[in-house]
Amino acid sequence: MKQSIVSPKAPAAIGPYCHATVSGGLMFISGTLGIDPTTGKLKESVEEQASQIMQNLEAILSEVGANLQNALKATIFLTDLGNFAAVNKIYGDAFNGVYPARSCIEVSKLPAGAAVEIELIAELP
Repeated sequence: MKQSIVSPKAPAAIGPYCHATVSGGLMFISGTLGIDPTTGKLKESVEEQASQIMQNLEAILSEVGANLQNALKATIFLTDLGNFAAVNKIYGDAFNGVYPARSCIEVSKLPAGAAVEIELIAELP
């Protein structure tokens, strides 16, 4: 059975979607931006956005008792692949050496003027 997840610890969705959907032992997390949930504002630099995204992903995962170690697949969207190294460092540090499969794609634009967006698929604990 499908269950929608909305975390009060993550920024509100900016469209008609939930933070994540759980089904069949898996959690599918929507694309997540570097929006500070306390202010509702997008962080300024790509590094700040990436760091906030990882915090937001942790908040969403925690709603089902999971964490980043449960991640199976990540997709990173960047508006400039020139930011790959900076985002890669922050992303890598957040996983503590236990990495999921990953894709990274350059796109022309992201919602709210973001420089980076990350979505995840995770297994339930």
